[in-house]
Amino acid sequence: MTGRLFVTDPRYDVIAIGNAIVDIIASCENETIAELGLNRGGMTLVDADGADTLYAAMGQATEKSGGSAANTLAGLAQLGTQCAFIGQVANDQFGEVFAHDIRAAGIDFDTPMRESEPPTGRCLIFVTPDGERTMNTFLGAGQFLPAAALDEDLIASASILYLEGYLWDPEEPRRAMRRAIDVAKAAGRKVAFTASESFVIDRHGDDFRAMIEDGVIDILFVNESELATLTGEDDFEAGIAAIAGKVPVLVATKGEKGAVAIAHGERAEVAAEPVAKVIDTTGAGDQFAAGFLSGFVKDAALETCLKRGAIAAAEVISHYGPRPETDMQALMAEKL
Repeated sequence: MTGRLFVTDPRYDVIAIGNAIVDIIASCENETIAELGLNRGGMTLVDADGADTLYAAMGQATEKSGGSAANTLAGLAQLGTQCAFIGQVANDQFGEVFAHDIRAAGIDFDTPMRESEPPTGRCLIFVTPDGERTMNTFLGAGQFLPAAALDEDLIASASILYLEGYLWDPEEPRRAMRRAIDVAKAAGRKVAFTASESFVIDRHGDDFRAMIEDGVIDILFVNESELATLTGEDDFEAGIAAIAGKVPVLVATKGEKGAVAIAHGERAEVAAEPVAKVIDTTGAGDQFAAGFLSGFVKDAALETCLKRGAIAAAEVISHYGPRPETDMQALMAEKL
């Protein structure tokens, strides 16, 4: 603990620390996934050479700023919440693209650019005809976010500190996030954590389970697969039972089967929002978190928070890219 005084009036609803990445998205046939030896439907870390090789194998592509936590903030900002982002880009073309996009979304972003190698991170995303996305991520500059880059007053001024598991892998940002947790807790703020992917839990599950046991995480986001990996329980309800009493708020998504949330013993469940055609599932979990948190910061009922998550997820999977392309506040007003 830092001894920081509790800030009674938060400046921000949510501040997030995450990967600063530009997504490069291209359609492909199922055979391409097999030919390239990719982990269909998952996320795999690649080095700079691997990123260049996959980029060369892509067809016509679109470039959109991404990164899991940054995507969530983009959704939150559209839903009227005040947000700030901490993440590392390099002083290069993709770094400028990322910084421009996140600021244009109404999110404060002031992390100094890195002047040396490696370049800004990229995620090469192959989308098959069924809308499934296969992600291959070069973290680049993002894996060198230092604790010294943290604005601790900024972190203390947000109601919720939101962290992505993807960034737990490299050592330097992991230390930065641990420091940020201490700052947020000392200021009486909540810590939200998204597990991100089962392979992240395979590598760092002991850390995550320790944080849960120690009461560090106030809001935990997992999907069905991540819940099983985290708890060792293949049955969804057994996984829920194993962890629900250890975090104040647990949010577990089940794709087309909907989502469940348990908060302080109260349980709510919603069905998935219908979608005419699934185009690209990139960002579905990120936007679900955005919808949920947009209700949570306004003290909405638990079921309403889940419904907002389902609506946001349905919007993003109906088009390419991980961020909303609709007037989300109007969509929420229409659907709720």
